[in-house]
Amino acid sequence: MCERPPTELLVCTKCRRGQEPLKDDRRPGAHLFDSLEAAGLPNGVTLRAVECLQNCDNGCTIALRGGPERWTYVYGNVHEVSHPDVIADGVARYHETADGIIPWRERPEHFKRNCIARIPPQTPIKEAAK
Repeated sequence: MCERPPTELLVCTKCRRGQEPLKDDRRPGAHLFDSLEAAGLPNGVTLRAVECLQNCDNGCTIALRGGPERWTYVYGNVHEVSHPDVIADGVARYHETADGIIPWRERPEHFKRNCIARIPPQTPIKEAAK
């Protein structure tokens, strides 16, 4: 099996899901980060808290990136209680790709319906032969 480049799972810890912070003053994004940290992610995946992904009213937001030759994805409408397992599954699938593209039929349903952005790799993509 070919070794894949490291994958980063970025979780916005400031996300409010369009609501006021909970009684303990922790935002849903921070709870999502804690749940993912407790769930354990595949080797080669780093979980990182970020201050803001500018998608504040559309649920918690995460991003997946994996080096200069892979696509980066931003997903929204993530729920801190019901989606950690879905996220962990999607992260594992993303991590196994060479280019960051999970085949459509293999993507978790939430990933299919809640992609906010898909960002091309930093390394230029080779043009198709003409």
